[in-house]
Amino acid sequence: MKITQISVFLGNKKGRLATVTKVLAEQNINIRSLCIAETENYGIVRMLVDSTDKAIAILKNNDFVCDKTDILAVEVPDVPGGLNSILEIFDTNNINIEYAYAFVEKKHSNAIMIFKIDELDKAINIAEKNNITLVSADKIITEL
Repeated sequence: MKITQISVFLGNKKGRLATVTKVLAEQNINIRSLCIAETENYGIVRMLVDSTDKAIAILKNNDFVCDKTDILAVEVPDVPGGLNSILEIFDTNNINIEYAYAFVEKKHSNAIMIFKIDELDKAINIAEKNNITLVSADKIITEL
């Protein structure tokens, strides 16, 4: 299951992230997950929201540079080695992970791991064959 993530490019200036969240809040867009990668001059805000296309239109209308990326979300068992077991399956099958971030599922306390993978369809196939629980966009938006 592919999920669409928004990436927003921000100059590394005071208040830019607050402006992004304000613009989305004013239009009733709910941010379900967020992470920031930064450099000295700019940051990339990656987020999952409840209305991706609407959020992108709003952000672009407010002069933010943003893009959509397909990612994979998987449920990670809350046990020592839970993440490692998934990563070893991907590694054994030559799946390259470009970046990842996680958040905790409310109902079961399992982590949801977000992966940006260069061969997404292959990774989905491998995950399904190895009984890795894929997480749908609907679940992230409505249940977690």
